[in-house]
Amino acid sequence: MRFAVTEPATPIDPASPLHIHDFRLFWLARFSSVLATTGMVVIIGYQLYDVARSDYGMPITQAAFQLGLLGLVQFLPLFLLTPVAGVVADRFDRRIVGALAGGVDLLIASTLATATYSGHVTLPLLYLLAALHGSARVFVGPALSSIVPNIVPASLMPRAIAMSSIAWQIGSVAGPAAAGLLFALHPSSPYWTSAALLLITLASLLSIGKLPLHEANRDQHPVRQIVDGFKYVWNERFLLGCVTLDLFAVLMGGATALLPVFARDILHVGSEGLGIMRGAPAIGAAVVAVFLSWKPITANVGNKMLLGVAGYGLATIGFGLSRYFPLSLLMLALLGSADMVSVYIRSSLVQLNTPDHVRGRVSAISGLAISASNELGEMQSGVAAALLGATGAVVFGGIGAIVVTVLWAWIFPELRNARTFAPQYRQASE
Repeated sequence: MRFAVTEPATPIDPASPLHIHDFRLFWLARFSSVLATTGMVVIIGYQLYDVARSDYGMPITQAAFQLGLLGLVQFLPLFLLTPVAGVVADRFDRRIVGALAGGVDLLIASTLATATYSGHVTLPLLYLLAALHGSARVFVGPALSSIVPNIVPASLMPRAIAMSSIAWQIGSVAGPAAAGLLFALHPSSPYWTSAALLLITLASLLSIGKLPLHEANRDQHPVRQIVDGFKYVWNERFLLGCVTLDLFAVLMGGATALLPVFARDILHVGSEGLGIMRGAPAIGAAVVAVFLSWKPITANVGNKMLLGVAGYGLATIGFGLSRYFPLSLLMLALLGSADMVSVYIRSSLVQLNTPDHVRGRVSAISGLAISASNELGEMQSGVAAALLGATGAVVFGGIGAIVVTVLWAWIFPELRNARTFAPQYRQASE
């Protein structure tokens, strides 16, 4: 069953995205992929910090800085390959692109499992495989996010995005938590588990029916396509404001890079506690995503997105100041809840206001902003932790996220004035 995002709803449209076979396959692929990669990334970070402290004898501040470098080596391939990934998603079958990128992650998980089992994990190996994971992820994002509008009618898009977010958030909860517990049983276990889950991802993606291709994208020069993608986002002030708001707010407010420091040396909860802490934001986000799949946001979308980002900053400050593990988990859950509101609104706007022939490139640019905020945010957190300590870095970042929200509400009044997801807001911004 195929739908174009620009087609109006008809009486024969399904009542729910879950009634569409290809969407169920997509949901399974997204869930298993997130479950595998989030668990794998958490353990890479913990292993890197632990190896730096134990094998290399680094002090806390220097080992924390290594976590910042880990974020940087994941971001560099994202920065370099994002324009290419967007063009690839618009020129080729998005199922195949996502499956090939998932195959790279499968290779990474298998390599880490073997190296960990044999006791040959080193900092250079972890950095190398982290960079390779960043390269794979840059192709996964545009490909997968552009599939949904091809298999779900426009009338169900906000609900489908919420359900897709549920897959992401549940995987983000279970992945780190399970990986932390598996690591405690045997350090190689989470990587073997990730490899098995990535096999499920590949099978699910390749089982989705063939997606439409735009022949015009094949005729246009790839460099010209890259330029057109950036021009499209630049000329859409509403979308530009949404994308850059997330970029700079999370860049300042990202605290996840320092969770190994809090788990090991501040809250003293070890790898098991780290897994729970990494899952806490996703628990909060999953609760909000379930609610939004039942009752989607339909009014005052711009103001609610801004409030979500501001709430993210406040919760980040609360986490940085907490020394009580349950309170820290609560702050992380609130952080995830607030972030889910802004992610839901931004994702709906991007998908509903972008033509299909350019959707891969726009999704790639949006993904670059998200990844830049995460990876460069980790670098910023590592540097700030070396200068201010872990607590000072997290509190400083939370304050920065609030400041960015206020500035963007002023620089982009389109954000404050947006009332619905209707495409006319995109047209009004031209």
